Amino acid sequence: MTTPIPVPVTDFIDTVNRHDEQGFLNAFTDDGFVDDWGRVFTGRDEIKAWSDKEFIGATGTMTVTDTHVDGSVVTVVADWRSTHANGLSTFVFDVAGGRLASMTIREG
Repeated sequence: MTTPIPVPVTDFIDTVNRHDEQGFLNAFTDDGFVDDWGRVFTGRDEIKAWSDKEFIGATGTMTVTDTHVDGSVVTVVADWRSTHANGLSTFVFDVAGGRLASMTIREG
């Protein structure tokens, strides 16, 4: 069952699909991190370096197929398409104060 996605995550997905690097980076808290299949990138510089190759820089797009919200944790299953990788992926976001404290990516 698909549930409504909270605004910080909806805004993030829209930002990603527009390939807006600054908006993408600004979506994370100062100590936010990305866990991409066990590889963890913490803080703006590490997230940017990862994203330049594998996310925004790879002109990625997310087409949401399912969502689940449990408090501040938002799980989104999306069809990911980019020049780096493609396929169904699960994105788990931890939302804190209207921004993303973390994004964890796993197999969809």
